[in-house]
Amino acid sequence: MYIVAAILAFGILVLVHEFGHFIMAKANGIKVEEFSIGMGPKLIGIKGKETEYLIKLLPIGGYVKMLGDEEKSTDERAFNNKSPLRKLSVVVAGPFMNLVLSIVLFAIIASQRGYWAPIVEKVVPNGPAAVAGFIPGDKIVKVNDKKITTWDDFVTVIYSGDGAPLNINFTRNNVENNIKLTPIKDTKENRYMIGIYPTLIENISFKESVKQGFTQTGSLVKQTVGFFKTLFQGKVSKNDVGGPLTIIKVSGKAAKAGIMSLMAFAAYISLQLAIFNIIPFPALDGGYIFLFLFEAITGKRVDENKLGFVNYIGFVILMGLMVLVTIKDILYPIKF
Repeated sequence: MYIVAAILAFGILVLVHEFGHFIMAKANGIKVEEFSIGMGPKLIGIKGKETEYLIKLLPIGGYVKMLGDEEKSTDERAFNNKSPLRKLSVVVAGPFMNLVLSIVLFAIIASQRGYWAPIVEKVVPNGPAAVAGFIPGDKIVKVNDKKITTWDDFVTVIYSGDGAPLNINFTRNNVENNIKLTPIKDTKENRYMIGIYPTLIENISFKESVKQGFTQTGSLVKQTVGFFKTLFQGKVSKNDVGGPLTIIKVSGKAAKAGIMSLMAFAAYISLQLAIFNIIPFPALDGGYIFLFLFEAITGKRVDENKLGFVNYIGFVILMGLMVLVTIKDILYPIKF
């Protein structure tokens, strides 16, 4: 049951992404031939006036097939006959919708649950923070000159620091102070800590909920970009990387924990989809964004036959990576 909920949640993320492409294509007068959720064999097909709406067997993605996006067409409603900026707007709309969804979900969660603020609620006796002089009510604003806006920002800095000394700026009675301390390792949790608990801010207004939607999303963007940076630098262990099976497993656990936990995980994955898709790699939205920006700036069109070949190679590489991480999920599953 929980796995079904997880698959449905992922399907909604794909639906939102593809709907962004779809609605912007329609807004630009482009004929959409197919709108599909899922890949592989067709399960359900509904034929509209000019678009066939499909649900396919494999819940690993989706697509919007437009006239002229694969083969040239002389029809004025074909994708290939639109200006670079119009084509760019269609491509950007997918990741943008995932970004908006993350903001909305985080705002809903904040309105119902509140949010954890980087304000000290409790200090662990004899821990690094207690020894350094932290007291309840202190608000953390910077760590090692990095601005802290959420509790997750603070935790990320500590975890990524690998036990290095911290230079922490905080406010107490509206006066900014500075403390230097070194985290200790919690052997039970296998992570570094300084010995403080955050404050839960509850019963917030609609305006504050919306603000938190943007704040939490912005914080997660920074964390995700940092992760991709370390990933491309080869500093990420295989044990920290998961594929489709890991996503389904974690989604199932989140669903079991309750609707808010599932929404939080959905917001997280939605943002990952947005960021991953804008990477300038062939077959991803980011590859097309780079291409259409090039066309808009230079006025030159890329040879579509060459583009098709490059995108095919990119698609094969992406599918190969998906197979590899799926095999990794089976042989070396991430433990929770």
